[in-house]
Amino acid sequence: MIEWNADQVALREGVAQWGADLSADHIERDEEGTFSWEKWRLVQQSGILGLPFDEEWGGLGQDLLTTMYVLEGLGEYCRDGGVNFSVTASMASTGVSLQRFGSDELRKTYLPGVCSGETIGAHAITESEGGSDATSMLTRAERDGDHFVLNGSKTFVSNGPVADVFVVYASTNPEGGPLGMTAFLVERDTPGFEIGAPVKKMGLRTAPLSDLFFDGCRVPASQVVGRVGGGFLVLDYVMKREILFSFIVNVGEMQHRLERCIDYAKTRTQFGKPIGAYQAVANKIVDMKIKLETSRKWLYDTGQRLANGDNVTVDMAIAKLLTSESNVASSLAAVQLFGANGYMAEYGMEKEVRNAVAGTIYSGTSEIQYNRIASMLGLG
Repeated sequence: MIEWNADQVALREGVAQWGADLSADHIERDEEGTFSWEKWRLVQQSGILGLPFDEEWGGLGQDLLTTMYVLEGLGEYCRDGGVNFSVTASMASTGVSLQRFGSDELRKTYLPGVCSGETIGAHAITESEGGSDATSMLTRAERDGDHFVLNGSKTFVSNGPVADVFVVYASTNPEGGPLGMTAFLVERDTPGFEIGAPVKKMGLRTAPLSDLFFDGCRVPASQVVGRVGGGFLVLDYVMKREILFSFIVNVGEMQHRLERCIDYAKTRTQFGKPIGAYQAVANKIVDMKIKLETSRKWLYDTGQRLANGDNVTVDMAIAKLLTSESNVASSLAAVQLFGANGYMAEYGMEKEVRNAVAGTIYSGTSEIQYNRIASMLGLG
């Protein structure tokens, strides 16, 4: 168990103060399925977007574990899973990649906006034909003097409709495999770049998603993030942080759900006694607690090993797989425990099921995580 110091606790409590305002009308906004600029302004005021970034860029200069701890608080206190997802998407996709791999000029130009929330970020990886196989992407970037010309398309881009800047991964050498990919920072108003309409989806509805299209899109070579051919290194670095950031938020959501179920089981009576007195109900809650604590431990332990510079390929896959599947199981158990009330939209439980399912798909599907672990065990 990690012992958090007073400063870390204060940061998390600061997020808690924004929880009620961020959660207001979350069920209605989920039904509308639209991004709330009002809620985003509250996110900006909270300062949470600057957590892992250096103070010279307007960030809070916090280490990885502290950032995770505060983001867990966001999940616990904010009931709008879409807002939570947009926060981690912008933070990881653009901020993390720029701070680690961006040139001094790129960091100076874009990082202050990412830290403050004035600039919303997204990254464009997935393509309709490639799915989880990022190395087979068809989007091309060809050198033309001091520019690269991008052609192709991307799909399932979270924050796409509202983002100001995109880290776009494209092939600069189709025969180069992992070394043939390059990351580019592209502004939304760049000629030849078109953002598709928002796409309706099952869950996380307040985090907008769209396709992107590139048709002769000229991007200055100075907008390369890292080096030409180094896109896979950028992606690998970013995805590790994206998993830790987004799934520790899920842990916070699971914590809130558990507390809500415990309270309900103590106060809801059937046949003359609280339903929590029945072993069948109590066992569901105990399972929720076990899954919560196991997910929490795996994520923080993996974060610590990553911060230490250890190889966390297997750890990351296990942590992501375990947390995403546990979140789905926990949300379904909560609906069952609340009975007919859990099935009704007004209680918010069915929304949490829909949100949780997304975690088994984004950042590498559960099947991909199984394959990765098996590969590291020498199987297949």
